[in-house]
Amino acid sequence: MREQRWESRQSLSFPQVLDLLDRLQAKGLRPVDPEKEGICYIEEWPVPSPEAIQRLDQWPLEDVTMIHVLDEWKDDFFLLTGRYHSTFQRYQSVSAYCSVSHPWHLSGHLATLRPLAMFWVGFRHTHSFIRIRFHTTAIIAQGEPYAHHQRPIWLEERQAAFHEAIDLLDLPIDVSIQKDRVTLRNAHEEVPFFCSWPDAFGPCQFEFNSSDPFAFLVPASGLASTHRLPTATVRIYLTGFSREALNEFKAIEPDVRTVYRCSAHTCLTDLPALLDVVGKGGRLYTTVSEFRTQTVLSGHPDAAAIIGIMGTENRYQLEVRLNVMPLPMDEMTAWFEELFTYPMTYAPLSPFP
Repeated sequence: MREQRWESRQSLSFPQVLDLLDRLQAKGLRPVDPEKEGICYIEEWPVPSPEAIQRLDQWPLEDVTMIHVLDEWKDDFFLLTGRYHSTFQRYQSVSAYCSVSHPWHLSGHLATLRPLAMFWVGFRHTHSFIRIRFHTTAIIAQGEPYAHHQRPIWLEERQAAFHEAIDLLDLPIDVSIQKDRVTLRNAHEEVPFFCSWPDAFGPCQFEFNSSDPFAFLVPASGLASTHRLPTATVRIYLTGFSREALNEFKAIEPDVRTVYRCSAHTCLTDLPALLDVVGKGGRLYTTVSEFRTQTVLSGHPDAAAIIGIMGTENRYQLEVRLNVMPLPMDEMTAWFEELFTYPMTYAPLSPFP
């Protein structure tokens, strides 16, 4: 689910972050103990080589992924993906995972979906997969009010977009509208098939698997060819590989930009030290409170809220995510500003990290 999301318009110092915890405690929102270990997510940390990640060795890490970023790339997608797949085959294991993402464009002009979509073609130990994701023009969570007369447009356009991707990839997937929602069904039930990123009108993503490691190389290249711009940003995700393997992957595109992501077990008071490691380019995120909105907003629909702190350079920012808005959209920002005493702005995340 894509959450409804707000963030503070101004930066906070670390002492202000600790002061925020005290104010949340006073409002009964049960913030984390800053000295208690939790999870901190590290994203987009620029690293010159796999050896650079040793600077995080003092913290236990999970979900370790090296990302290759090719900016303004315009070469042959089939050849690029084939080179990564060839290296993957030499180092594959049960825990290893490689995927390559590339944007593609929907052919028609749509009111409810953005023309730029994304796909990933990937490889695991026993199968390959193709993942398709769309970007809606608005986030509408289940249960939120929406203009009823516009609902058929959302359903029609979502169905048409899925049909376009499925036809281009020649996949055995049926698309239909059932109970006012778009649904997808895999005609080959023995093949793993997943739908996710739902909103009120159905999924925004599907993933189709195959035991054939080469099944999607050619179809994915056809999807990449729909991209209308002369260049694209291509990202390759490498998870579960040794440093020897990562160095060999790096040789595929010597000028590739490499960034790192993982989750670290640490306490909130370690954030400044982590921020010193990841430098100006990296980002941190950690949750500091989770609550139900009716605890502070009685008499309105209940929502699950997550308060987080983002860190980059030497500054921090407050973030709030909701699974549904308990107030009308035009009242939400003012309510958050009263609750946190910081100027806030609506800022949904990009669906294509």
